Amino acid sequence: MSADQQIPHNVYFEGKVQSLGLETEQGKATLGVMKKGNYTFSTSGPEVMVVISGTMNVKLDDKGYQQYLPQDKFEVTSGASFDIICDTDVAYLCYYG
Repeated sequence: MSADQQIPHNVYFEGKVQSLGLETEQGKATLGVMKKGNYTFSTSGPEVMVVISGTMNVKLDDKGYQQYLPQDKFEVTSGASFDIICDTDVAYLCYYG
């Protein structure tokens, strides 16, 4: 299989967060999983996160944590940092520029 046919695989937080890259009708995206835990992410471009399974407690900007359930989505601006607490394992889809 040539390099352009391989699926990009990203690993973060010592393997506790992993994602696979794909192209969608909405553009580039990653399909990923997060093990139970607390994580801080930063963005280089705008992102839209969609929860597929599990529950994410997300803190954007100076706002408090907000809970996102399966099929819920939230947007993160370019150059932002945000915190996520997963009380259980979570599956997500992330669209990015």
